[in-house]
Amino acid sequence: MTLDPLPGDLYQMQDLLDAPEQEILGRVRDFLAAEVAPIANDCWARAEFPHDLIPKFGELNVAGLGYDECPGETPSSMLTGFLALEMARVDPSMSTFFGVHTGLAMGSIGACGSAEQRRRWLPAMGRMEQIGAFALTEPHGGSDVALGLQTTARRDGDHWVLNGAKRWIGNATFADLTVVWARSEEDDSVLGFVVEKDTPGYTATRIENKIALRTVQNADLTFEDCRVPEANRLENASGFRDTARILRATRSGVAWQAVGVMLAAYEIARQYSVEREQFGRPIAKFQLVQDLLVKMLGNTTASLGMVVRLAQVQDCGLYRDEHSALAKAWCTSRMRETVGWGRELMAGNGIVLDYDIGRFVADAEALYSYEGTREINTLIVGRAVTGQGAFV
Repeated sequence: MTLDPLPGDLYQMQDLLDAPEQEILGRVRDFLAAEVAPIANDCWARAEFPHDLIPKFGELNVAGLGYDECPGETPSSMLTGFLALEMARVDPSMSTFFGVHTGLAMGSIGACGSAEQRRRWLPAMGRMEQIGAFALTEPHGGSDVALGLQTTARRDGDHWVLNGAKRWIGNATFADLTVVWARSEEDDSVLGFVVEKDTPGYTATRIENKIALRTVQNADLTFEDCRVPEANRLENASGFRDTARILRATRSGVAWQAVGVMLAAYEIARQYSVEREQFGRPIAKFQLVQDLLVKMLGNTTASLGMVVRLAQVQDCGLYRDEHSALAKAWCTSRMRETVGWGRELMAGNGIVLDYDIGRFVADAEALYSYEGTREINTLIVGRAVTGQGAFV
């Protein structure tokens, strides 16, 4: 299968994928165009998630890629990245939903679960018959969660008792299971637990009035003497370094999402410029409009080149924290500029959903902040290049 050119991919980076990977990406692209794009604005406006699409997502057989317990070959990091990009250029909300489920929730179980735990949960999650969430951020702790984690876990026989609260937890209003990180009352270590829905003492309340990623169902979670069996404690999670391993891997995915948002903004603005007429001609004929488009394309192309090289570094075993941190900080910053220029080019039409760009402008704000703010990721890179930590 030969993929159609990706609008905005000036240097044809998608051609770096081999034929089987292009076939997978093509299937996902066709699905998004047929099923997600037509409803994206409506779901966003109503802040409602299209639950009926989950079984269709599962039929794509991409959620379990890379997990031994799920069928299929292990994908390259390049393919995983292009899948995140492809979803984000159609709907960042759906890309976020998928990333939380496959990267954060499945990633935690895959990296920190025992063999039995992986067999217990990952196959059904790979088929998307069970949906996962990931609960780390707390109401009073975001960037300082490593030191400020307040949710506690107390051993009581063959159970653990969780108490505390979490905030901004994507998918949590309908997730079948949520990976929850809590601090042990016994030795202060950070432990991971799989909390299944309907567990007594566990409550998820949808966060209302968001102005970004409105389709994503973020929730406030509370744990009040929530009893979780020892069998649901992730056996290989014993400290925050294990949590950080998950975040390092998923942080690169956010950089790819940012490139997808830039590609969407560029193509929306480019198409608008050749159709919109002012002073008797398409606005694409005006120099200042072309300047905006080329700046958008430059940001997009530079960022795509960065994440492509990041994927290559991941696959050759040279991946370090600063690699994903720099990509996340840089690409999301360029994304903010790029969507802003797209809205500027479209003037008043840029702030209504009818022309799509407004949704990407709003959603970009969430991508800019989650998986580590620009400032925190800057400090990770700064520590790597100077040898000096400057976090506190």
